[in-house]
This record gives sequence, C-alpha cells and structure tokens, in this order.
Amino acid sequence: MPFFKNLSAYDDRSARLAGIGLMVLSIFMFSFGDAMGKFLVGTYSVGQLLFLRGSAALLLLLPIIWRHRRDFVHMERPWLQLVRVTLSTLEVAAFFIATVYLPLADVITYYLAGPIFVTAMSAIFLREKVGWRRWTAILIGFCGVVIALRPSAQTVSLPALIALGGSLSFATLMLITRSLRKTPDIVMASSQFVGTFLLGAVMSAFHWVQPTPGSLVIFALAGVISVTALFCVNRSLKLAPASVVVPYQYSMIVWAVIFGFVVFGDVPEVATIVGAAIIIGAGFYIYLRERDLGRPSAEVNPPA
Repeated sequence: MPFFKNLSAYDDRSARLAGIGLMVLSIFMFSFGDAMGKFLVGTYSVGQLLFLRGSAALLLLLPIIWRHRRDFVHMERPWLQLVRVTLSTLEVAAFFIATVYLPLADVITYYLAGPIFVTAMSAIFLREKVGWRRWTAILIGFCGVVIALRPSAQTVSLPALIALGGSLSFATLMLITRSLRKTPDIVMASSQFVGTFLLGAVMSAFHWVQPTPGSLVIFALAGVISVTALFCVNRSLKLAPASVVVPYQYSMIVWAVIFGFVVFGDVPEVATIVGAAIIIGAGFYIYLRERDLGRPSAEVNPPA
C-alpha cells in the first residue's frame, strides 16, 4: 500500500541521516582525540600516551570482550591478524610521534593519502585490475603528497618521513583488513588497542613522567573518546550505505586545521592546504570508481 511504501522510504531516509550524523560525530571525536594526544605528548612520552590511553580503552571494552570471548579463540588466520595488529600499532605510534614535531593538519594530510596508497598497492601486490582512470587519480594523489611534503634539502624532515611511513603502514593495514572481513568488529578493535597498550608499556618503561591527576583524566578521556568514535563509525556503516557516509570522513582535515589553530596556534601553510585538496579530490574519485565497480573501498579512519 502507498502509505507503507512512504513509511518505508521515510525510515530509510531517517536511517541514512542518522548514519551521516554518527559519521560526522565520529570524525569530530577522532579529531578531538588526536588533538588531545598531541597536547599530551607535549609533556609526556608517546609511550605513556599509548599505554594509558590503551588502558582506558581496554577497560571500557572489557565487558564486550568477555561477552565475545569465543570469537578471540577461533580467529581466522591468526598470523595475518598478528601482522595487522603490528602494523596498526606502528602506525598509531608514528602518528603521535609525528604530532610532537608537526602541525596536526600536516600529519592528517599524509594519512588522507591512505586510500590512494591502498589502490596502488592492490594493483602492484595483489594483481588487482586498476584502469587508467584510477592510475591517473593515483598519480595526481601522489603529486598532492609531494606538494604537502615540500621536498627539498631544507624542508624534508624526519618527522614528515615518519608521518608518511605511518600512512603507508595504515594503507597496508587497510589492505590486510580487506582480507579479514569475517573477523568480528570487536576482535578487530580490541586487538588494535591491545597492540598499542603493549608497545606503550615497553616504551614508557624507558621514559616515564609522573602524570598529574588532571593529566590522568585527559589520558582516560582520550581512550574513551577513541572507543566511542569507533563504535559510532561501525554503527554509521550499519545504518547507511558506505557510499553515503564514507565521503564525510574527509572532514577530518577541517577539524585538524581548526584544532591545530585554536589549541596550538598552528596556521597551515599554503602547500599543506593545496596538497590536502589534491589528495582529497583524488581519493574521492578513486572511492567513487571503486564503488561503481563494486569493489570494497578503503576508508579513511583515523588511528584507533
């Protein structure tokens, strides 16, 4: 009946709007958490950030982990899971190490290139067919990375290379995640936090600054925000098609610029803005092409 058809269309529209809202909220929360992390590593070591942030996240996830404990016993391809966790841990560490020395917008710009790297690596290592249109977009995206990197003997810094290396690790991580689609979300998320927690425990043993009560609250809040944002992303993708909500993930560069300016007084350079715009344009085109071809697309989630 027409009434029920209209009601169904209304429900679908409401779900899509809710999905978009959750995605926008999650990107804001991820960006806020990244800004908090950059603020903390100005005083404390990156190891402490990973350790205390991971502790708070795992404490929050513990009831869910216990409820789904059987999923952890019967994981698919355990060795590949281990590689994935290792890459995830390294890219999160690289992200926050880079933020010690670089503006937040610069680091985020390199990570925005993740989907471009994924498409290129899929063609090179997995022999997936990539047509001339996407290869053109990949080359344009790389030009955006080069512009943002501002390569010269005076400007290419070790922190910039660390951020770029983290972005490549992030891309490899997304590539592996594609082949582990049967793994439950809670296993994926919690294993990443376990990885950062363990690396943080090792790193912080060599450099520990006694946190103040206020700093401990911020560490804990950073972990809670990361977990909440992750759940918002997952829920968003269940309420609305990826083709509707994923493009909103590129809004993270806007929040990075805002938080960078308001909190740290960072004014992005013209090269960063131009490079980011080119990367976003190329990544968005690749996303649309892969959607049209029915291939799973890489998402631009910030570090967990």
